[in-house]
Amino acid sequence: MKPTLYVLAAGMGSRYGGLKQLDGVGPHGETIMDYSIYDAIHSGFGKVVFVIRKDFEADFRDKILSKYEGHIPVEVVFQAIDNLPEGYTCPADRSKPWGTNHAVLMAKDAIKEPFAVINADDFYGRNAFEVIAKELQRDHDGKGDYCMVGFRVGNTMTENGSVARGVCTTSPEGHLTSVVERTAISYDKDGNIVFTDENGDVQTLDPKTPVSMNLWGFTPDYFDFSEREFKKFLDKDLNTPKSEFFIPLCIDALIRNGEATVKVLDTDSRWFGVTYAADRPGVVEKLAKLHEEGVYPEKMF
Repeated sequence: MKPTLYVLAAGMGSRYGGLKQLDGVGPHGETIMDYSIYDAIHSGFGKVVFVIRKDFEADFRDKILSKYEGHIPVEVVFQAIDNLPEGYTCPADRSKPWGTNHAVLMAKDAIKEPFAVINADDFYGRNAFEVIAKELQRDHDGKGDYCMVGFRVGNTMTENGSVARGVCTTSPEGHLTSVVERTAISYDKDGNIVFTDENGDVQTLDPKTPVSMNLWGFTPDYFDFSEREFKKFLDKDLNTPKSEFFIPLCIDALIRNGEATVKVLDTDSRWFGVTYAADRPGVVEKLAKLHEEGVYPEKMF
């Protein structure tokens, strides 16, 4: 069974000031998302599902989805802050979405096969899609048999400031034991990758340390676990205006309960995205080079 690619795109309209400005960073106006869809098709994915906000559905279908027609089946689901489990009501003053794992939950009726989750505006690279597609296509015996792509932190850095990364630790078998969000990872004057820990001490990271860039692999049983954990989250944080239900939050609970294992897959892909405005020219340059090298054709869709 071919896996499905699930694209988290609900934040797009607000971040880009409407889809008309969806940033064309490729040499022929391609968006970063175009590269992910192209790589997914060439890595064995069979369908793409996007989660978006209902208020830009028409724009999204017209400007984005139409180009993928004839290349891969696509579906759309919607994230809304009032879409909560039965018995829960969204506080009237809530404006912030409920986070990435709430976005994942929106696909529970649309996805019945193993699936990968990505951010719409991150460039992950062909190898990352190949390694996760291969893992998702193997037999999965029981529940809680998941994976994630652990990017080497040295392949995710920017010269233009500090970055936040989920730094992963793994068991001897290569399973995820924890993801710790480090908010200010940067290069020091000697070119080492460093961050300041909770005690105020500067720590150095090996460039090969795996970090989470939100490229996860799940089987459909993850939706049931997510719903259960989301209810626990709401019981505690329903009335906290800025609280969010993130994927690592749910995963961490399942690992601690012994209900899930998450295999950390290595990739040599270089991740990039536009974290800072100053990153954009570098992204444009890298993508142009990939076209020149023949990694991507002149016309992808």
